[in-house]
Amino acid sequence: MAASPGAGIAVSESDQQRKVAAATETLVALDAQADALRAHLAKLRQDLVDVQKDLGAARVNELRKANENLVLAVLKADAIAATAVSSLGELTSATQHDPLTGTPNRALMRDRLDTAIAAARRQGTQLALLFLDLDDFKAINDALGHANGDAMLQLVAERLVATVRESDTVSRQGGDEFLILLPQIAHAADAALIAAKLLAAVAAPARIDSHALQLTASLGIAVYPQDGTDAEVLTKRADIAMYHSKRRSHGGFEFYADSIAGELAMLPKSHEWRPPPANNSAGASERSDLRRANEQLVVSALGAQASAAQATEAHSQQIRFMGLVAHELRNPLAPIRLAAGMLTGGARPAGEALTRLGAIVETEVKHMARLIDDLLEGSRVSTGKLRLELDQADLREIVAQTAETCRPLIEGRQQQLTLALPTGPVSLRGDPVRLRQIVSNLLDNASKYTGEGGSISVAMEVQEPTVTITVADNGVGIAPEALETIFDMFVQDAHDRALSNGGLGIGLAVVRDLVRAHGGTVSATSAGKQCGSQFIVHLPLSGPAATTET
Repeated sequence: MAASPGAGIAVSESDQQRKVAAATETLVALDAQADALRAHLAKLRQDLVDVQKDLGAARVNELRKANENLVLAVLKADAIAATAVSSLGELTSATQHDPLTGTPNRALMRDRLDTAIAAARRQGTQLALLFLDLDDFKAINDALGHANGDAMLQLVAERLVATVRESDTVSRQGGDEFLILLPQIAHAADAALIAAKLLAAVAAPARIDSHALQLTASLGIAVYPQDGTDAEVLTKRADIAMYHSKRRSHGGFEFYADSIAGELAMLPKSHEWRPPPANNSAGASERSDLRRANEQLVVSALGAQASAAQATEAHSQQIRFMGLVAHELRNPLAPIRLAAGMLTGGARPAGEALTRLGAIVETEVKHMARLIDDLLEGSRVSTGKLRLELDQADLREIVAQTAETCRPLIEGRQQQLTLALPTGPVSLRGDPVRLRQIVSNLLDNASKYTGEGGSISVAMEVQEPTVTITVADNGVGIAPEALETIFDMFVQDAHDRALSNGGLGIGLAVVRDLVRAHGGTVSATSAGKQCGSQFIVHLPLSGPAATTET
């Protein structure tokens, strides 16, 4: 999925250029200072020669010491200048290479491509640009987590670099996309040979964190000057050829010229379409190419804007979350610190006061333990490390037992809990512990956002081939604008946060991921604020159907 550099990428490259410019100015200033010191030293040395004729030994020694100090100052200035040069080199390298794979980034790749095109134009030679996209790479991130996904990207980059020539350039364009520049080729067939080697290198089996993996990639080839005469056109046409290859089959490659020929061959031969005149065929083909390139550009620009907006929102959400975590973890510390001070003070409490302080410490420690457990669950969800131990389970028994476990807490809040479950077992393949966690989180959420005297119900209905669990309450309800994000991590209604009892907004996100891991879906409905809410879970069913009783 080729995407033109978005606003976020442009800002990042602009910041990097400003840093390089600032470092360069600092280096120039240090060089000027060093030159001035060297000139001053030379003048002092000449003055020393002149003064030695007239002054005694004591004056000469003083001047010699001053001379030594100046030499040290010059040496220090030289060291500072050398450090600045080294830092500038490191900064330049960092701003020109991808931080994950170490390959040239978009900006450096564009410079090399422009240079190669200029050289090919002068020499009358050809070059090839290859656009490579890993097939179904998202499945690796979803199944194994982004850390293993990053390790796989690093391995792919190493394999690509090892496959091409020293004069070629491999650049990671972002995500799972790579651009390969072949600056000197005698024939287009040379690019095909290298493309086949690159695909074979990607497809070689790999082992990442004890996981055996094998990837495929789709690759598109654009050749200069046949397919374009500037960097932007060549990149987009290599991208178009890659998409044609991916639609046809994974693990292959296609030239841009062949992909366009394939499109023309599939045009409808109806009376509404006429072949263009011979003298206009080249112009029509060029207009068609430009139209397709423009469509790709618009799609890429829209995708980049959406990605930038998502990144901005994710960053803001992280900031809000860190503030929330700091606030929630600080709240229990005040009573614990107060109790500890009274227990270790001069007049130690005894009897009922000691018991009360112990209860305070125990309550607040449980609160902090719950917050930490929530953070751990959230971390597992974010990194895709939720694991299931699948077994044949009776979902009816799991729901009934979980409801009875939660009943004392619910009734302690003066709430009523009712169940409507099938009379017989409801068999499915799942993780009993995680299924209990789904029901428990939904019941805890319903109880937290339902006032005293409210009612909560759990109903189960079997409709082959699925079973539906509905947890409903008559509590505070959910605002329409919050329904879309209710299952996102760390999301809480600002008006109802006081009812969350110190929660971090993780429970429903865990429910969503656990339900998905079981092959099901979960949704929330509400008529609005103060109108209660319903959470509906659909899970795939195995085993005989059952009859529901109320």
